[in-house]
Amino acid sequence: MNLEGIEKSRLFKGMTAKELSSCLASLDAREKKYRKDDLILRAGERTSSIGMVLSGSVTIESNDVWGNCSVLSHVGQNQFFAETYALLGEVLLVDVRANENCRILFCNIRNLLEDSKKSSPWKEKLLKNILIISSQKNLVLSGRSFHTSPKSCRGRLLSYLNAIALQTSSREFDIPFNRQQLADYLNLERTNMSKELSHMKDEGLIEYRKSHFKLIKAD
Repeated sequence: MNLEGIEKSRLFKGMTAKELSSCLASLDAREKKYRKDDLILRAGERTSSIGMVLSGSVTIESNDVWGNCSVLSHVGQNQFFAETYALLGEVLLVDVRANENCRILFCNIRNLLEDSKKSSPWKEKLLKNILIISSQKNLVLSGRSFHTSPKSCRGRLLSYLNAIALQTSSREFDIPFNRQQLADYLNLERTNMSKELSHMKDEGLIEYRKSHFKLIKAD
């Protein structure tokens, strides 16, 4: 397993090389590769492992039995997924799908809880890092609720694009979604969303090409 860059990730932040080695061994860390659109984790199953994206990206989706899909979040390189389900042992309510060819590092977090009597410096650091990761995830999920609260298609688009501009400190940026994924994320119908984007462009509010956007400041 190639550990290059792993020591700099949020999950293992603050660990020495020795602590990282002990941590990975204790958590039965393993790397797996997936092709674009492969299902990594399936709703209805359980997992004991947190997933870290080593390369590529994944999407967290909610798919129901009637074929409706909602994209809940995008997980990029060095980001994580399934930590809450792994810690609580709950049944997954979402699917995790490869957004592109990717490599995932799985770490069995349940081992950490089952071996809680044995203390070591890396365990304290790992638990602290997991808490921070979970808090960041809560912000992401609450952000989606904020973006989908407006009733109009334009309101949802403006809310999302404005948030990305604030996060990147720039009015020109790339978003992590294609058109269908953006529509699913904002709980919109793709055709209507595309028409609204065109109207916003014609009105001089935005410029865009594929996933690259520029917000035009009003005079």
